[in-house]
Amino acid sequence: MQKRTSDRVCAAAWIALLLLLPAALAAARDEVPQPHVAQLSIDGAIGPATTDYLERTMARAQAAGARLLVVHIDTPGGLDAATRDIIQHILASPVPVATYVYPSGARAASAGTYILYASQIAAMAPATTLGAATPVQMGGVPAPAEPKEPEGANAPQGQGKDKTDGGEPGAADSTASTMERKMTNDAVAFIRGLAKRNGRNADWAEKAVREAATLTADEALQMNVVDLVAKNDADLLRQLAGRKVTLESGAVTLPADLAELPLQSYAPDWRNKLLALITNPQVAYILLLVGIYGLIFEGYSPGALVPGITGVICLLLAFYALQLLPINYAGLALIVVGALLIVAELFVPSFGALGIGGVIALVIGSVMLIDSDAPGMQISRGLIGAIAGVSGLALLGLLWAVGRSLRKPRPAIDQAMVGRTAVVIELQGDDVLVHLGGEIWQARCDAPVRPGERVTVVAQDGLALQVQPQSTGEEQ
Repeated sequence: MQKRTSDRVCAAAWIALLLLLPAALAAARDEVPQPHVAQLSIDGAIGPATTDYLERTMARAQAAGARLLVVHIDTPGGLDAATRDIIQHILASPVPVATYVYPSGARAASAGTYILYASQIAAMAPATTLGAATPVQMGGVPAPAEPKEPEGANAPQGQGKDKTDGGEPGAADSTASTMERKMTNDAVAFIRGLAKRNGRNADWAEKAVREAATLTADEALQMNVVDLVAKNDADLLRQLAGRKVTLESGAVTLPADLAELPLQSYAPDWRNKLLALITNPQVAYILLLVGIYGLIFEGYSPGALVPGITGVICLLLAFYALQLLPINYAGLALIVVGALLIVAELFVPSFGALGIGGVIALVIGSVMLIDSDAPGMQISRGLIGAIAGVSGLALLGLLWAVGRSLRKPRPAIDQAMVGRTAVVIELQGDDVLVHLGGEIWQARCDAPVRPGERVTVVAQDGLALQVQPQSTGEEQ
């Protein structure tokens, strides 16, 4: 009997080993660098999640033996900080990076144009576009205005000065104009440097920044903005085979058999998808509000646990997302104050003063929260309107309930318990103890009663009640 059991155990072990062997061999094969072409993608607005995805995936592809990184790009733009981080990784990459505007109908607008110029190889599919790289105004306090220089060397004294100097009307426009010039000049210098590094058309790059110019794929190829136009990945690799590119470490030549190498896709994993979800301004905004209200309600009803646990989790996720996004701290403070005022209306009725002020603060703070005009990085006005509408309806319901309670006739304080139903819990001689409204009251009853029986309060003398038994009724 023992021998049969031992044989069965050995057989099961061999079967398990045979089942695990293919997985072990596959894992071992993956650890050995295999020459291939890595395919990555940038789809949608560029933000912190995009940077995290490209940084981690590029390092993983290089370790796996990638000979070329092909980045499919289709973006309306994104955050300046995230774009510069991506460009730094591209410039420092020991493996050539080919940014490919794909598929047909895609675009590399705004931040996408900078990434295209930074890549060692810039390619486009037919019927794609790039350009419109003018920087957008970020929130915050603008820089001080600078006086304009005289237009000519022989300009008379007093002429050529900024007409808005000295606090005259139009000073705000001059300040905004100065800030815009600084941002534009910085962007122009940045993109021209990228263009000269990779031997591309620097003059058109400046035009894309200053005039928001755009080009189609064929026009970009003719003007030396991109290196080639390819129909698909196979066509792209065929044209790049044997091509010489310049990296940070020096010039390298792509393999002549590049088109024959396997094309391996590196799709975003669960971490990237989760980061992209919580760093979405809409989601981060909702998490922030849920977290604030959860903690507030837990504070007013200790021991409920669910609001507190939910609030802490949501608030931590919101803070993580917001520290990656460009936020306005004044807007964040207004949201917190607005939520506190709305909840305070529940406990300190002010006939709407606190609640209305809270809704106004919540709306203004929501509009100010995300400190960027980058595409895809604003909080939807519809979402803000929905939050404001729900808060306003809740406030109206609260005011209606308060008004209704005020219109009810109020009994004398020493007769407030008359007419209510209580439950007998104990007999003490001629007196009985009854449970009423969550409290224990001392009462007198002329009729015999027993514990558990329902009674009705017929009179009240201070803290002493007069009760009588009833056959039916519910405790209030």
